[in-house]
Amino acid sequence: MSGPLRQQSVTVLGATGSIGTSTLDVIARHPERYRVHALTAHRSREALLAQCRQHHPAVAVLGDERDAVWLREQLSQAGLVTEVRAGEEALIEVASDTEVDVVMAAIVGAAGLLPTLAAVRAGKRVLLANKEALVMSGALFMDAVVRHGATLLPIDSEHNAIYQCLPPEHRGGLSRHGVTQLLLTASGGPFRGWPRERLATVTPAQACAHPNWSMGRKISVDSATLMNKGLELIEACWLFDARPEQVQVVVHPQSVIHSMAAYSDGSVLAQLGNPDMRTPIAYGLAWPERIEAGVEALDLFQIARLDFEAPDEAAFPCLRLAREAMQAGGTAPAILNGANEVAVDAFLNGRMGFTGIGELVGEILEALPVEAGDDLEAILGADARSRQVARERLEKR
Repeated sequence: MSGPLRQQSVTVLGATGSIGTSTLDVIARHPERYRVHALTAHRSREALLAQCRQHHPAVAVLGDERDAVWLREQLSQAGLVTEVRAGEEALIEVASDTEVDVVMAAIVGAAGLLPTLAAVRAGKRVLLANKEALVMSGALFMDAVVRHGATLLPIDSEHNAIYQCLPPEHRGGLSRHGVTQLLLTASGGPFRGWPRERLATVTPAQACAHPNWSMGRKISVDSATLMNKGLELIEACWLFDARPEQVQVVVHPQSVIHSMAAYSDGSVLAQLGNPDMRTPIAYGLAWPERIEAGVEALDLFQIARLDFEAPDEAAFPCLRLAREAMQAGGTAPAILNGANEVAVDAFLNGRMGFTGIGELVGEILEALPVEAGDDLEAILGADARSRQVARERLEKR
């Protein structure tokens, strides 16, 4: 007879975002398996307070000390003993704390790189929902996973699907394991089929209205431009030892097949499920076991059909730019990501049109030299230069 389960301690980086809240939903369904060690948020102090009241973490982290002071006061009034910290160093500490078994890396953008890397270097089980960490520093990041004995499980639905469709040991190149191609599915976003001239009139509200997934504003815009799929292409190359030409993006508007792996014998393995991030989150938390995630079973009769089409890279050039950045290597993906974050922020704040996002990213990739990306200083430097030049170009527009 097996003994009782050892309760695992979980830190959730980016707890108030869509991935963070879904993670806490899954954790709450299995109190015998998991307890929350730390929750972090950038500025969403009210949402973090509510999560602290429900999940009673040992530590809570906010980006700004003034918000941290407010949260301390609120928790003290509620009689809760959660320790409150602030700043990037605190993020790194709760990601690498010796008490932590699992780290959900769900901070959006480049801000998630250093705490996620800290979790890897501490040998944690890292559930990777922050794709920018791999996009910016793929070689360095994957080397750290091996060097420090971390367990890396992808949480993006597409990469999680591919992970489930590959052999248990797939390192060392796909061809060694009979895999010929990774098929990365994309919903096509809210503007699938739109010509480029029509995209010029898109508003932030339209871009954030994803047809299938509930996501934050930044990633929703990335999905609408197909930059999100471009970043996922780069991420897939690092996660699965794939070359860019081995990763094919397939537009699949139903978002039921989350991705596929094609084999040399003609087989294509696919992972299917309802579009709910709790499925890959539960997979990452419990791997190699399976646990209930609160997700309804897939009804194939209700779906009835599955459609596929090629992406329109003329109307949505961000996908092509991401592939070219991965082919260029070095700091090119970091330059791409930095410019995109500035461009998306400008679009969301009404300072640039939707089609200007890809135009600005393309300009920055052409303007900045690509250097070797084998150390953190070079990567962070490329990111900073990309953002600076992108902001300068925006001011001139």
